[in-house]
Amino acid sequence: MGKPTGFLEFDREESKAVKPLERIKNFNEFHKPLSLENQKKQAARCMDCGVPFCQNGKVLMGAVSGCPLNNLIPEWNDLLYCGQMDDAAHRLLLTNNFPEFTSRVCPALCEKACTCGLNGDPVSVKENENRIIEKAFENGVMKPRIPEVRSGKKVAVIGSGPSGLAAADQLNRRGHDVTVYERDDRAGGLLMYGIPNMKLEKWVIDRRVELMKEEGVNFVFNANVGKKIKADKLIAEYDAVILACGASNPRDIKAEGRDAKGIYFAVDFLKSTTKSLLDNDLAEGTYISAKDKNVVVIGGGDTGNDCVGTAVRHGCKSVTQIEMMPKLPDERAENNPWPQWPRVCKTDYGQEEAAAVFGIDPRIYETTVKEFIKNENGELSAVKTVKVKFETNPETGRREMVEVAGSEEVIPCELCLIAAGFLGSQSYVTSAFGVEIDGRTNVLTEKGDYATSVEKVFTAGDMHRGQSLVVWAIQEGRSVAKAVDKFLMGYTNLK
Repeated sequence: MGKPTGFLEFDREESKAVKPLERIKNFNEFHKPLSLENQKKQAARCMDCGVPFCQNGKVLMGAVSGCPLNNLIPEWNDLLYCGQMDDAAHRLLLTNNFPEFTSRVCPALCEKACTCGLNGDPVSVKENENRIIEKAFENGVMKPRIPEVRSGKKVAVIGSGPSGLAAADQLNRRGHDVTVYERDDRAGGLLMYGIPNMKLEKWVIDRRVELMKEEGVNFVFNANVGKKIKADKLIAEYDAVILACGASNPRDIKAEGRDAKGIYFAVDFLKSTTKSLLDNDLAEGTYISAKDKNVVVIGGGDTGNDCVGTAVRHGCKSVTQIEMMPKLPDERAENNPWPQWPRVCKTDYGQEEAAAVFGIDPRIYETTVKEFIKNENGELSAVKTVKVKFETNPETGRREMVEVAGSEEVIPCELCLIAAGFLGSQSYVTSAFGVEIDGRTNVLTEKGDYATSVEKVFTAGDMHRGQSLVVWAIQEGRSVAKAVDKFLMGYTNLK
C-alpha cells in the first residue's frame, strides 16, 4: 500500500464532462481525463482494506455488490499510484479481457461497494482502470500474444458481443483455433450497435478486434447462423460450439394503435444511428431520425437514457421518458445500507442533456402508455398515458400494477421508442441447434454449468443468464471458455 493516508489527504476527483449544450453537437465521448499525476492521487485513495468488498462480486439483497470479475482492484490501484503502469496493466488483464470496454460502460459495481464510500466518496475505480488500460495501449504493452503451441481443436463462437469475444480470447490463448461468427457487419454485438458512440466510440472495439485477429482469432461477418449458416454444419465441423447470441428479443408494449407508423424498438433506433454514423456520417435518410419530432421513450433504464441522448443529438422537438416504477429516493434508505447496491435515483447524461435543452427533466414516473394515437395516414401523432400504482392482490398476495382512474394524458408524439428490456434468446437460433430453453427462453444448462442439452454445444452471456451487464457477459465468456477447454482437453488451466 503506497499511500496509507491517501484516502484522508485526497478528495475524490473525476474527469470533467463537456457541458451538455456543447457535447450534443456530436457523437463523441465527452469526458476529459485527469492528468496522470492527478489520477495517481485518485489511486492513492484506495485503502487496501482488509476485506476488499470492491472485488467481491456477491449478491446482497437481490443485487450484486462488487465486481463480478473479481478484479484485483487494490493491487492495481497501488501499482498505478506508484507509477508502475505496465505491472498495473498486467494485474488488470489477469481477470478482465477488455478493461477498455468496462471502464467506459460499466455502472461500476466496484465503486458502490468501496469501503471509502461507507462514510465518504468511493475510490474512482472505473477511471483508474481506464487510465491503466489506455496507457498500456499507448506504451505498446498491448502487443499480440500469439500461442506458441496449437491444440488442433476447433471452436466456433456464435456472436461477437462481450461474452463471445471473451470466450474467443481465452480459448485462443489456450491454443485452440477459434472462429467467431457474427450476423452483423461489424464485431461487438450490443457494444457496437446497442451502446451509442458517445458512451463507447467504436474505434475502441475495432482496436481490440484487430488485436485478436493478429493473435489468431478468425472472424466471419454477415453470418446469420441458424438462417444463412446451418447449425448442423457447424456442429459437424467444430469440436465445440459456443452460443453467445445475446438476449435479442425486445419486450413489446401491447396497447391499442401499436401498428402505427413511427414506433420502433430502442435497439433498432440506436443501431440505425450508429451504423449510419460509421457508414456515411449520418447522411439524411439513412437512419431513423428524431429531428423536429416529439419523442416518447418508454423505459427508464440505461437504454432509455441512451435513446434520450441520441434523440437530443438528432435535434428532436421534445423528448419524454416514461417509467412505470416510482422515482427512487435521492439518498440511500435505511433498509439499503452499504455495501448493497444503492437503490437511489440517478440522473444520467441523456437526462442532463434533455434538461439543458428543454429546461426540464424528461422523466415521468408511475406512468404507462394506454394507447398509441394515429392520424388518418396511420402515422403516430400522440400517445395516451395513464398513471399507475402497485397494489397487493388479496387473492394471490402478489403486487400488481393498476391504473389510476381519471389520470389519462395525451402527449404529442411522432416517434416512440420502446426501451422496455429484452425477453431472451431468439427462437430461430435455439431451434436450429435443438437446445433446451427455460421459461424465459434463456438457454437451459445445469446450475453453474455452461453445457447445453446438445453434445458439444455450450452457451454464455445474456443468452444464458438473461439481459445483464457487460461485466457479467465477460465473466460468462471466461467461465464458458473454462468449461469448453476442460471438455476438449480433459482439464483446464484457464482462470
